[in-house]
Amino acid sequence: MDGKLPVDLLVENYGRVKDLAYSYVVLPWGSTEPHNYHLPYLTDCYLAHDVAVDAVGKAWTTYGIRGMVLPPIPLGAQNPGQIQLPFCIHARFETQKAVLNDIVRSLFIQGFRIFVIMSGHGGNNFKSMIRDLVFDYPEMLIVNCDWFAVVPRTDYFEERFDDHAGEQETSVMLHYRPELVNLAAAGNGDSRPFNLQSLNDKTGWIPRDWSKTSVDTGVGNPKKSTAEKGSAYIEVVTDKIASLFNDLVTKNVY
Repeated sequence: MDGKLPVDLLVENYGRVKDLAYSYVVLPWGSTEPHNYHLPYLTDCYLAHDVAVDAVGKAWTTYGIRGMVLPPIPLGAQNPGQIQLPFCIHARFETQKAVLNDIVRSLFIQGFRIFVIMSGHGGNNFKSMIRDLVFDYPEMLIVNCDWFAVVPRTDYFEERFDDHAGEQETSVMLHYRPELVNLAAAGNGDSRPFNLQSLNDKTGWIPRDWSKTSVDTGVGNPKKSTAEKGSAYIEVVTDKIASLFNDLVTKNVY
């Protein structure tokens, strides 16, 4: 990264960052879980991290604001039927909250006041944690960003139902880390809805039993995924997130 702005703690050292002032910090947060047969267990971590680095870089080149991306957290909340799968790790709400609290406390002591969680796992929910943390750290602006929901997928991907390891995630992985994708091995991502329509239409909610929902651990067919689709989608996503970073640093929330 010689000659480039230090924005990623996975590769940076203290010597390069110690004399620079950073306006905000981004924490990628993913999970450790199967992603069909063709994507790695840490897909959510890779994508949250790479989107964060891309957006922070754009925020610097476009707006001149400097941010740092922390190493991704691989602790995700899982559904019933997933914990039985080899190497799938379920992190309880209390566990995630304790980890998040320690990170926020550390950054607060260091003088940082703008902190963004870049979430790559739909099963995680940070809203209640953030509500508690802002009482403990009222001077800290803590923001959650689900990168996969920033821009509607419908204009970029063909599959209508695409929830996990499908066309969206696979295309973005093909854009960022094609060497980790084995599309030839992918299952179809076939899934089964609830028998109760009231649950399917969100009148009520329960966690899905993954052993009864998915055949190959995926939900959504990845077969039409391409790097070109991922690139077009992520270009717009990271533009919007870079704009968010600029707003947080340069404007008043209220």
